[in-house]
Order: sequence, then C-alpha cells, then structure tokens
Amino acid sequence: MLDSLLIATTNPGKRREFAELLVRLPVTLVWPDERGLRIEVEETGDTFEENARLKALAYAQASGLWALADDSGLEVDALGGAPGVHTARYAGPEASDAQRYGLLLARMREVPSNRRGARFRCAIVVAAPDGRSWATEGACEGMIAQAPSGAGGFGYDPVFYMPEWGCTMADLPAEIKNRVSHRARAAQAMRRLLLDEIIPHG
Repeated sequence: MLDSLLIATTNPGKRREFAELLVRLPVTLVWPDERGLRIEVEETGDTFEENARLKALAYAQASGLWALADDSGLEVDALGGAPGVHTARYAGPEASDAQRYGLLLARMREVPSNRRGARFRCAIVVAAPDGRSWATEGACEGMIAQAPSGAGGFGYDPVFYMPEWGCTMADLPAEIKNRVSHRARAAQAMRRLLLDEIIPHG
C-alpha cells in the first residue's frame, strides 16, 4: 500500500519545491531527516534518469518506503551540453551555487547572445522497496544571462534567462516557477503517473 512517499533529497531548495509540487497527493510526504536517514549515493549514471533511479532505489531499500528522487541539471549548447550530469559538481564538490554559476559565466564570457541557448532538464524516479521503478522527465528552454539576477530559486536559477518571461528563473515568483520549470514539468507528469497507475495499485 502506497500511503507514504519518501522524498529522497536533503537539498532545502528541492525540499521546498517538492512540498509545493506534490501537495494534495493522497500520500504522506516523508523526509530523510524525519527517519534519521543519511545516505550518500554516488551519482555514476550517464543520464539524469540513471542518477535519479540510483537515488530512489537506494532510499527505498534503506527505508522500506516508496521513494521519489530527482536528478536535474543544465545543458548549455555552446559548451557541448555541459555541465549536464555534472551540474552540481561543476566547480568542485564543495563549491557554492555562486561559485558554480560564476565559473559558467566566465566560460561563456566571449559567447555572443545568439549562441547562449541552454535548457534545464529534470528526471524524476519513483521506486518501490521491491525494486520496481517509474520515471518521468521535464525540460525548460532558455539562455545563459550575461550576469546573475534575482534572489529566488537556487542553483543556476540566477543566470538562466527565460525570454518568454523577460527575466531569469530566480526572478520568477515561486508560483510561476512551480508551473513552468523543468522540475515542475517532471513533477506534473509524475503526479499523473502516481494518481493513475501507481497509488491505486500500491
């Protein structure tokens, strides 16, 4: 019976977003710190989905609960799709968000506006304790800004410019970001999958 869903993240920004994106699902959202879970999962996958599955399965097996994990990142056309699956470790494992996007801006300094296309991509995997898993994906197109802007969001949001909104993702109100972001789109697809196929059968 799927009545509790462990959200496999310790990232406060992701925790805040998932709490909003998955609200009103007929399950109780559970967080790792509530169960005393401290799991380090080596992200050795070649794709966002592979990394998300590694995390979801590890948390499901360690907790005995159904678990949801995501892996997401930034693909920059002028950098051949980098940083990609290495987005969180782009400037080293201990770097801050500002250091990561600062390095990105430095490497993009000579790239003209018409070649600064980029996208955020997110994969979400839900895993059962018995090893079954389901995946959804979402993407959000934009471009790399010349300089950071905005105090909202986290990660690379301050340098991800969204032409249709005329601002960076960090400038967007949370209620709009949670409709249009890569994570929102993957979560919306997973919500439908949970309601239609997973929760009814447990």
